[in-house]
Amino acid sequence: MEQPRLITDSFPLRRRPGRAPGRIKGRLKGRGYPRVRPRAPQPTEDTPPPPPPDQELLEMLRRFDLAWEYGPCTGITRLQRWERAQALGLSPPDPVRDALLEHRDNPDVIYSLWHEYEL
Repeated sequence: MEQPRLITDSFPLRRRPGRAPGRIKGRLKGRGYPRVRPRAPQPTEDTPPPPPPDQELLEMLRRFDLAWEYGPCTGITRLQRWERAQALGLSPPDPVRDALLEHRDNPDVIYSLWHEYEL
């Protein structure tokens, strides 16, 4: 009885000259950089939680999160997204930036709707 053949048996193994085995375009195989996602800081016993922002502010930030013309918002903070959109000339709304700078210490304002979901 014959062993089943693999698709890789049909093609010869080729190595590029000058590249050590186990290297992939400038870095070692399996040693990628860890993905770092921003997390909301956990409140400690010493610091009281910030007061909840008003509903109008949260609604304005939700609309900003849902507006895809400013690019994706997963994996970055709202302020980083606003700055990226500004750098790309997409004219994000100035009241959003003002609110983000005013409520820097409030995780409900800093992070987008999807900050707790896996990338």
